[in-house]
Amino acid sequence: MKLWMAAAVLLSCAYATAQAPARKPCEDLKADITRKLEAKGVTSYSLEIVDKGKESPDAKVVGSCDGGTKSIVYSRAGAPAESKPADTKKE
Repeated sequence: MKLWMAAAVLLSCAYATAQAPARKPCEDLKADITRKLEAKGVTSYSLEIVDKGKESPDAKVVGSCDGGTKSIVYSRAGAPAESKPADTKKE
């Protein structure tokens, strides 16, 4: 009976360890996100690695890395301002 209990405990520990999320380095995750954005044709954006909780309100969190201690934030860069032609009146 004790042997079965010990085996059950070992198996449950092994299962829990296998199910734990991998700790992905931030630079690897940022490179993965960059590839996905470029594949979709997204331009004029920036990705930044920041400490968890230090995200700016105008940026969107798109990933978490280093065991949840850091975030990757996406922000859209403004499109270049188009110059409007001068208003000309026909007389």
